[in-house]
Amino acid sequence: MTDLIVKAAVKEQLADQNVSSDFYDALDSEVAELLADAAQRAEANDRRTVQSRDL
Repeated sequence: MTDLIVKAAVKEQLADQNVSSDFYDALDSEVAELLADAAQRAEANDRRTVQSRDL
């Protein structure tokens, strides 16, 4: 699986929190699902361009 998230950016965003290593895998899976859903919505609307409204 391709890493879709940047661990350093997540750590920066959650600076006051500790982040477990399995969190990154779970977050990456959620992002992959979100992207797949957005692509499906764009395709269902006869578009090849995924737009913010597809989220």
